[in-house]
Amino acid sequence: MNLPPATALPQTPLLVVDRAALERNIDRMQALCDAAGVRLRAHGKTHKCSTLGRLIVARGAVGLCCQTVGEAEAYVAGGIKDVLVTAPVPAWGPPRLAALARTGIPMGVTIGAVVDDEGQVDRLSDAAVAAGVTLDVVIDLDLGTHRAGVYPHEALALARAADAAPGLRFGGIQAYLGHLQHLDDGAVRKSADEAAFATLKALVAELTAAGLPPPVVTGGGTGTHAFDLASGVFTELQAGSYAVMDVEYDVCGAPGGGDWPFEPSLFVASTIVSARHKSHVVCDAGFKAMSMDGPPARVVSGAAPGSLWRPMGDEHGMIAHPATFDVLKASGGSPLGFDKAVAGADADPSRAWPADAPKVGEVVWLQPGHCDPTINLYDALHVWDGTRLERWAVDGRRVSS
Repeated sequence: MNLPPATALPQTPLLVVDRAALERNIDRMQALCDAAGVRLRAHGKTHKCSTLGRLIVARGAVGLCCQTVGEAEAYVAGGIKDVLVTAPVPAWGPPRLAALARTGIPMGVTIGAVVDDEGQVDRLSDAAVAAGVTLDVVIDLDLGTHRAGVYPHEALALARAADAAPGLRFGGIQAYLGHLQHLDDGAVRKSADEAAFATLKALVAELTAAGLPPPVVTGGGTGTHAFDLASGVFTELQAGSYAVMDVEYDVCGAPGGGDWPFEPSLFVASTIVSARHKSHVVCDAGFKAMSMDGPPARVVSGAAPGSLWRPMGDEHGMIAHPATFDVLKASGGSPLGFDKAVAGADADPSRAWPADAPKVGEVVWLQPGHCDPTINLYDALHVWDGTRLERWAVDGRRVSS
């Protein structure tokens, strides 16, 4: 873990990337894909940063995938030539994707989108014909996440519709097993993934027998990457979080057990702004600095080993020392209980402030609990190469037109 000194930070909270760790992660995943003979189409929804996307492609990925039309536009504008939108496109989206494909013709840009109903096929076809372009269409499958996608027995009919539609090219099938990525039980994760592989292989055989062999079978993720690469059915891997990692993936463990081949490279720098209590100090990283849809951020540096970060509102978080966890436990998790427990600790003359608690003005480093939505809270990644911080815009964040 190579983090910049506090004097190099322009402000906090700041989203910082350890470039050396980032590049090791990128190279390790690319090597795993190369060894398996599977193309890497890294998922850009994780970082939403075209500079990082270009780095991943330069080191061997065939392109990027993304979740939104806006992300696709940002990636093409940022120099990515092969982009797949992996979620069904809203009704307003096809004309923008077709316009993006037309703009990218001189650069050889390829734009694809997944579909899960014939209305989406029709809208993409109409937009492609109007713009004079060809869009790739991939059939999105629902193998258990139940967010989007057709059941496998419905895929052939939709593939035929996509293949027959003017302006479209049948690009293959997608199977993203999002519900498996963070399963704590590694054996269950493996067996569920392998059951999906059997379904996929049967569907590939069905499509092939019908004269529509899927050019690409794309999907998978960081949490199942080892199983996905060994499956013999995926031709593309859509992993994304491997580049930066987060607490949620660390908690669930690597597929197949053992250590992750990837390391944390993404951190939030936070400054201690108040130290008025014996139970905790307060930093400037709260809900606006850290997404809370996963496990809490982890304190990795700048405080005593085992210290905890917990949000204390929009702009603030606490850093609790292990020696003061009894105060948090006594609070019972309620605001009034917290008030009573903290006030009691402060009034207790026998309780000393932990000597190794961080002081006001010092920097505490946090690893995000969930990388994707945390990155979405920031305008830029600040990438540390050991000498200087370089600002990489998070230019794929959702914006209003």
